[in-house]
Amino acid sequence: MKRIVTVQDISCVGKCSLTVAVPVISAMGVETAVLPTAVLSTHTAFTGFTFHDLTDEIPPICRHWKEQGFRFDAIYTGYLGSFRQIELVSELFRDFGGEGTAIVVDPVMGDNGKLYPGFTEEFAARMAELCGRADVILPNLTEASFLLGIPYTEHPTEAQVKEILVRLAALGCQNAALTGVSLTAGRMGVMAYNAGTGKYFYYDGEYVPARFHGTGDVFASTVVGALARGKSLEEALAIAVDYTVACIRCTIADPAHRDYGVNFEAAIPQLVNMVAK
Repeated sequence: MKRIVTVQDISCVGKCSLTVAVPVISAMGVETAVLPTAVLSTHTAFTGFTFHDLTDEIPPICRHWKEQGFRFDAIYTGYLGSFRQIELVSELFRDFGGEGTAIVVDPVMGDNGKLYPGFTEEFAARMAELCGRADVILPNLTEASFLLGIPYTEHPTEAQVKEILVRLAALGCQNAALTGVSLTAGRMGVMAYNAGTGKYFYYDGEYVPARFHGTGDVFASTVVGALARGKSLEEALAIAVDYTVACIRCTIADPAHRDYGVNFEAAIPQLVNMVAK
């Protein structure tokens, strides 16, 4: 069985980060180890949440892993909350990366043209350096604009998307995949670029006009799980688009759904079928 490690925070209530990554990737038949960066009572869409930083726990955990001789087929990073955490993740790449270990970075920093609270352009520049060490990066349009230091465009043309992807790949990563791309009315998906071949890939699905917390985590986790199962990046991105749309549809269909996340659990049988094909 393949084994990945994911580095991000955990919210005790709320469907995002580790509470999405662990069940989604595990359901795809991949062992999922975790390196939690913080523990929160709820995710940040709630008010009055508690927060406990686990940065100081990362080095001893990694030392123990090295002593045990653990290896991972993939390293997947999500929300990182400080410069120190980026530095420690860089060390994780050095100590546990290498041949046979895919590095996937989801540079979670913002959306809708704005950085999340607490992040700065300086932080985005440091995140860009981390992205340069990845095999695959998965920014949305907002994150891409801050990684590159360019103005945000809500509805870029195909030519603009391709230019952004080339510039993202120039950070040093092998594959850049830009999410939230819409080239046709009523459709939304992802476009990717391979720096080695110079080829682009685009896949979209139905655009469902509803916003829920954690859909980016659902998408990224699905990509990682599919890659670990031996799917090509193109296949993994297509599965992630279809599964994310299925999750949103399941949520809308549930009159008792909770607004703080999508019902990704209800769509897991569909995910399992997608991966098995």
